[in-house]
Amino acid sequence: MTSLLRIDSSLRTDGSVTRALTGAFADAWEAAGGDVVARDLQSAPLPHLPYFGLHFPASENDPAQWDVARALQNEVIEQVKAADALVIAAPLINYSVPSTLKAWMDYLHVPGVTAAPVPEEGPLAGKPVVIVSPRGAAYDEPGAETRLDHAVPALTALLGDALGMSVEAITVDRTLANLLPELDPAKAETLLDAALAMATQRAAELYAQLS
Repeated sequence: MTSLLRIDSSLRTDGSVTRALTGAFADAWEAAGGDVVARDLQSAPLPHLPYFGLHFPASENDPAQWDVARALQNEVIEQVKAADALVIAAPLINYSVPSTLKAWMDYLHVPGVTAAPVPEEGPLAGKPVVIVSPRGAAYDEPGAETRLDHAVPALTALLGDALGMSVEAITVDRTLANLLPELDPAKAETLLDAALAMATQRAAELYAQLS
């Protein structure tokens, strides 16, 4: 069965735009006949890397106190390897990814294990990844994304440029319009509806492509 790994990282459970988007994607994947494996980094956060050496492959000289962290790192890596595709929640929080998602990124990137000298020849090369990234404010002005969004670019650099995965993003702006009326709640609702429709469509398309 074609498998999707769903990574959630939103601080919110109820009323989360991010979870609504990953949920729409996962529901469409399952409706098409696929299997969904979920990892919630908010309810079960990974500890930050405790040792510098975990940035590199395991060695027979590793101290014994690394064993638990190394086992956790292997679990993260094997879970990604086992999936046919990923959908990753990356809500923009203070212009970057949640710290829980950053920890997951740090466990996943290991030169010589997941990152090859030629990314297109690595073990994760070509694996599809869809990033869903809600942003509270409006990003209408030219250059606003470049200056203020350090979530999607960071994930694209790590997963795409370093690991050779096939990365795309679905973003939706003005998600704080219910709190800030100047963001135009009507426009925000239209943008969210479009993002939900895109998440559903891309899940169905990717499943068909991979099955």
